[in-house]
This record gives sequence, C-alpha cells and structure tokens, in this order.
Amino acid sequence: MRSIRPSFTVRRGRGTRRTSTSLAAVALVSALAMTATACNGDDSADSKPTASAAAAGDGKIKIPDDLKQRLKEHGIDLDKWKNGAWKNWDRKDWLREADDFINPIIKGLWDPNRMRHANDPGKGVNDNDISGDQGVTDPTPQPVKAQAVAAPYHVNAAASGKVFFDSPEGHMVCSGTVVEDPAHPGKSNLVWTAGHCVHAGKSGGWYRNMAFVPSYNNSAKSLGQLQNAGKSEIAPYGVWWADGAQTSQQWIDQGGETGGKGASYDYAVIHVTPEQGNGGKSLEETVGGALPVNFDAPAVPKVSSITASGYPEAAPFDGQLLYQCKDKPGRLSVSQSDPTMYRIGCTMTAGSSGGGWVEAGSDGKPALVSNTSIGPVSSGWLAGPRFGDVAKGVYQSVSKKFAGQ
Repeated sequence: MRSIRPSFTVRRGRGTRRTSTSLAAVALVSALAMTATACNGDDSADSKPTASAAAAGDGKIKIPDDLKQRLKEHGIDLDKWKNGAWKNWDRKDWLREADDFINPIIKGLWDPNRMRHANDPGKGVNDNDISGDQGVTDPTPQPVKAQAVAAPYHVNAAASGKVFFDSPEGHMVCSGTVVEDPAHPGKSNLVWTAGHCVHAGKSGGWYRNMAFVPSYNNSAKSLGQLQNAGKSEIAPYGVWWADGAQTSQQWIDQGGETGGKGASYDYAVIHVTPEQGNGGKSLEETVGGALPVNFDAPAVPKVSSITASGYPEAAPFDGQLLYQCKDKPGRLSVSQSDPTMYRIGCTMTAGSSGGGWVEAGSDGKPALVSNTSIGPVSSGWLAGPRFGDVAKGVYQSVSKKFAGQ
C-alpha cells in the first residue's frame, strides 16, 4: 500500500497510502495494437490488430491519422516504443499531465512469468503521517485476518482482478474491480483501481503497459503449481489493455510514494480493450458482472461493515491468491484539509492496493464505496477514500469519453 502500493520487481520499504482532495483530471489513453515484442524480444507474435487499430490491405497495421498526430506531438515512435523505448523514464520525457496518457498495446508482453513476478510498489505511512488529534481519526482498529476467497474466483468474486503496469522500478501490480458503465448498461469495459496504480503523482507521470487481468489465477493454484502454468491458467478471461484512464487532479498534484498526501483522492478509472479480441464481448459480459459505484458513500456511523478485496503480495502472502477482509470501518484523517477516509482492520499487505471496498446499501445490494489506498508499514489495517463528487467526476469523464464506441 503506500505502504500498499503497486508492486515492482525491485522491492522497497512500504508505507501508508494516500488520497487528496480537488477536482478530477482526465487521462485519455490512445491504445494501439502492435506486432508484439515480449520480454524475450521475439517479434514473431500475432500481428493482428485489436479493435483500436485497423489493418490495411497488405496486412500491416494502419494507425488512425489523429492517433499518429497525437503520438508525434509526444515524440513517440511506435517501432522504437515496442522495441524498448518505453523503458526510458527520464523526467523530461515522462508524460504526466491529465491528457497525456499513452498506452500502446504490446501483444504478449504480459506473459505468465512477467505477471507472477510483478510486485506491489510499496507505499506506507508511519504514525507521524496521521493526524490523530482532530476528532476525526478513530482508535486504530484491531487486525482482521484476511480470508482466502474460495475458487473459482469467476463465481465467487467475478468483478475482481489484477492491474499490471510498468514503472521506473520494474513490473508492478495492483488490484482492481470491474464496475458498471452508465453509457453501456450490461456491457461495461470500466475498471476501478487506485490513483497510485496508474500515476506516480507529484514526482512523476503515467505508468506504462497498463493491463487488467480479471479473475487472475481463477482456480486459486499455489505459487508452486503456477511455475509452469500457461497463460490460460493465469489469465483465463484474457488480458485487457487500458485504452483510457483518469485519476484525480489532486492525486497528480499531491500524490507521493509514501505518506498520506493525496490519499483522500487516490482513485482511478481505466477503460480497457482485449489484447486478442473477444468476439465483440465486453469485459462485463466476459466476467459475468460488474459492481455499481456509490458516490454518496455513507458516513462511518451508518456503515455496519465493509468488505475489502485484493491480491496481497508482500509477506506472508505471495500475490497469487485473492483475499478479503470484512470489518466495521472507522475514520482516518491524514490532513486537516482533506476528506476523512474509511479505515478497517485487515492483515492484507502490498499488492492489495486499488482493490474494491464493498458495502451493502439500504436496498441490501452491494456497491463499491472505496478502494485500498494506504496502510501502515507493519500492516494490520487499511484505509481508503470515501467516494464523493470528485470520484464521480473521474468516473463520468471516462464513461462519457467512450459513450459512442
């Protein structure tokens, strides 16, 4: 987390998470299908374009003129990008503004080995980050032991999955949730996660090679059993690349690797498209469901319990299994100027960042009300932002962008 943040191959100390307050900023991703090079540099991968790119009569991928211009403006050469130029994280070349998100599809990049070895970018908070004397921070909750979700995940937690991406530290991973899209009822391609799972915040820019894997390791196999597993076992419902993304402007302006800054606004929505095509089916149709989002999230006294889901990766977990914690939330304030966050007792560790928090409303139906943002370096509790108008603006911007598609 921030101590629950996305994971990377080079691990670092964990800290607490964040959220920030302000207006929402939209990051729209231009997605392309490219003849792929995976980590081994094999250029023999399937070169068929996804729905985002059309094939010319000679079988080569035809990039739309508007997208070519957009990439040109950012100084991005597609051939160089797919052959490794995306690994250039120089500050001057790292796109960070709200509308700068570019995420070309590189088919085959997220193979089973790369997915298994992605880690959560550690982000934690210590006691000095928490304002405990404001009257809006409740006593630290008792740890609630995370419970393993029964397999198959597709049946018992259909909306959950993993968000993979690359950062300067290496291959990283967070958790995510399929949510409803008002522009496409029953056919959503929207995924909710944490802002720190898509953007580095104040000191950096947009992460790259972002993709969502629903029902990751659907059969709940152990790490040992997955060593020689094929992609169909680890990603039975496919790899879905982000072709649009948005986080809050507060996160972009204030967010950081450690501490609580920006945590109250630490959320993001990504729009995805299948890497290999999916017969016209949406993500929601593929997984069998999507959660509604409650942007009038109830105050703590009105909530009897919240269930948080995620794929914790830091010890004693290994990132391969889906877990949940259920607890009555308390309040956490990390800044006098930011909205108070939800906090629950939970032993999930880094890797669970971005995972959905679900509460049954007055009608008894489950709805997303928060996502994992931060937790202490030592684990024991998690905190997440309470969704309101800023979160709603982030969500609606992505939905409206793809409404006519």
